[in-house]
Amino acid sequence: MAMNTNTSSKFDNITCKELIHSGSPALYQLNPKKENIGTLTKMTLGEKDPNKKNKTILLVGETGAGKSTLINALVNYTMGVEWEDNVWFQIIKEKKKSQCESQTSDVIVYEIFGFEDQTLPYSLTIIDTPGFGSTAGIEHDAIISQRLFDLFRSDNGVHEINAVGLVLTQTECRLSDRLSYILNSVVSLFGKDMEKNIVALITYSNGRTPKNALKALEDANVKFATNEKNQPVHFLFDNCLNEDRTEDIEDLKHADKIVMKGMRQFLDFLEKTEPQKLETTVDVLNERIRLTACVQNLQEKIHLIDLKQNEIQQTQEALEKYEQEMKKNEEFTVEVDEPYREKEPIDGGMWWLVFFQGAVCCTVCEENCHYPGCTMAPSPSWCEVMKGGRCTVCTKKCPVSDHVKEDWRFVTKTRKVKKTLEDVKKKYKKNKADSEEKMSLLEFLQKEKENLEANKTQLLDEAYEHVVKLEEIALKVVSLSTYVHLDFLIKEMEKKKDAEKVKKLKQMSMKKDKGLLAGLQYLRNKLPNMPQIFQR
Repeated sequence: MAMNTNTSSKFDNITCKELIHSGSPALYQLNPKKENIGTLTKMTLGEKDPNKKNKTILLVGETGAGKSTLINALVNYTMGVEWEDNVWFQIIKEKKKSQCESQTSDVIVYEIFGFEDQTLPYSLTIIDTPGFGSTAGIEHDAIISQRLFDLFRSDNGVHEINAVGLVLTQTECRLSDRLSYILNSVVSLFGKDMEKNIVALITYSNGRTPKNALKALEDANVKFATNEKNQPVHFLFDNCLNEDRTEDIEDLKHADKIVMKGMRQFLDFLEKTEPQKLETTVDVLNERIRLTACVQNLQEKIHLIDLKQNEIQQTQEALEKYEQEMKKNEEFTVEVDEPYREKEPIDGGMWWLVFFQGAVCCTVCEENCHYPGCTMAPSPSWCEVMKGGRCTVCTKKCPVSDHVKEDWRFVTKTRKVKKTLEDVKKKYKKNKADSEEKMSLLEFLQKEKENLEANKTQLLDEAYEHVVKLEEIALKVVSLSTYVHLDFLIKEMEKKKDAEKVKKLKQMSMKKDKGLLAGLQYLRNKLPNMPQIFQR
């Protein structure tokens, strides 16, 4: 490791640095201590003093917005680096990526200790998230919320946040579909108590009021902390302090002044703003995960129920048609479309070379309890849809021990099956209860259809309760994913003629602001095979 020969003496005590190149400024790579928070990575610079205060910042935003450079600037400011020092430290290693690719591939926690009462009266924790809207796709974006959920619920994770910084560039001149999708994706992660802690961090700034970027935020209807002008609280930064200073010196000095001013204002905001505990945000993330799993499972169940009802209907019609013949001839047969469950292989590869992308399935109910999306859990007991040792999704709410996480999932298929009267009677005898002893075969089949319909209603009610819970706690209830779920639930509730719940869901669904509609348009363009809802 190269020794420090270019920096001023005030940085001599920083031993975990490596000279990348000398010059103006001299560029050093910091090599913090790497630890784990569960399956997440934590990078620690310096030694923690438990008697010192700590402030935590979560940074989220669009790919290419300059988030990594901003983190490096925060670290330099915390270390007390000034223009005259002619040095620049980077904690994030620069990688050559296109602007549409994210510098960060996973949620990473950076802890900066040992500089308290020098530049800042506290130490700093920075949570870096992968950029939304990258070339990795929408599935990648959905994973981010689960990774944050992992971080917030871990015993040695992060349990309070002082500020959520939404990073976007000053060049944003209008609300694009992509930006709206990103803003909605980010804000929908948090609980209502986080509103006063969400701020805008404007990068590539020239120091002037970013009117266009602020207008884009206003159009997106994103909830932020607001200033005396009723604008989103925002701070300005330039992203060129690590550039060569042998040319354009005055311009670079001006950029340094912008950054220093933005840093002072932002970190003063941190000092004055009360941190928010993350219990509500964890509940929001949990409810969204469970709602998605519940609705996906519900769609599969409803499809299976419809197929079973069709099989029963075919059997009923055949029995009624041949009732007279049956009295004379016991050799009655009927061909029906019998539904059955089969295991289908899925891509069980690794996500970011860490996570097994299996499906959590119930072997008793033969149902997919969490798929897709369960990439974080090494086993079913870690899966978000498990609560109190039991599944919250499968029909019988079976114990965790009845579940597996494998590289397959259950799919529903049908096959033509010929059944004799004896086959139908055997099935009837197997399933009938004592209270149904005197029922005829036709009456029993009708009862079976009604039971299946009642089961469908119960499943819909469970999904509805998840939506109601989100309305109580979420900063933005109708996120992009929830909007799709609402559309599905409304259609199914209308079939049940449950007017009260349909009215409630429609009221929520009508909360379509300009930002949400633009985000839906982005999803429709990305996923042309998505439901018709995206074409509205």
